[in-house]
Amino acid sequence: MKGIILSGGSGTRLRPLTAMTSKQLLPVYNRPMIYYPLNTLLKAGIKDILIIIAPEHAGNYLNLLGSGKEFDARFTYEIQDEPKGLAEAFIIGESFLDNENVTMILGDNIFADDFSEEIKNFEKGGRVFAKKVPDPERFGVVEFDNDMKAVSIVEKPKNPKSNYAIPGLYIFDGRVSEFAKSVEPSARGEIEITEIQQKYLDRGELDVRTFENEWIDAGTFESLHEASILVKNKLDEKMII
Repeated sequence: MKGIILSGGSGTRLRPLTAMTSKQLLPVYNRPMIYYPLNTLLKAGIKDILIIIAPEHAGNYLNLLGSGKEFDARFTYEIQDEPKGLAEAFIIGESFLDNENVTMILGDNIFADDFSEEIKNFEKGGRVFAKKVPDPERFGVVEFDNDMKAVSIVEKPKNPKSNYAIPGLYIFDGRVSEFAKSVEPSARGEIEITEIQQKYLDRGELDVRTFENEWIDAGTFESLHEASILVKNKLDEKMII
C-alpha cells in the first residue's frame, strides 16, 4: 500500500492567512495541518508517500517535511500546477503508484477515527467512507438503498438523495490511475473523484463504510478553529508525530 496526500490548491477561503503559505501548512492547535493526514497514513503502516503540492509553496514543504526520514518514511513530491480535480492526483502519481494499492487523503481533512484497520485489511476494488452531515450539497453524496448498500454517488448535488457525505479519505487498487485517465472533465472543468468511485460501484467493487466520529474539512476560518479544539480535546494524545 502506498499513500498520497493531496495538498495543492490556493486556499482562497482562508485569505489573508494563505497569502504567504499553503493552507495545509497553517497551524492546527500545536502542529501544521498536514501532520494530521500524515499521521493517519503513518499509523496505518504506510511509509511510501507522495505529497502533491502547489508550485509556489514547494520550498516550504521541503523545509518542513524533508525526505521523510524524520518520520521513518519516504516522501516523494509532485507539483499540481493548478487544481483540476481530486482524481487528477492519480494521474500525477501514476508512475509513483506503479499499479499498487493506494490510500489517498486530502491535506485539509482531519479525522477523530483511526482508519488503520480499514486500510491494512484492504485487498482490491475501492473503499470509501460516509458520514451524515447537515450540508451534503457541499460534498460528494452517496445514496443508499433500504439495506444501506450504496447505489449512486454524485458530486455536489443540488438536491442530495441522502445526507451522507464522502470525506477526503479514499482507498483504491492499482487500476485507479487508468480509471482516472478515462474520466472526462465535469462542467466545473475538474476530473471528479466521484466518477472513479462510480466506476468501482458499477462493477460491484466499491465498499462504502459509514462512521460517526468527528471529521473536519479545515478549509474555512470556522472549521480551522473547530479543528484546533478537536485536536486539543481528543486527538493530541493519539498522535504519533
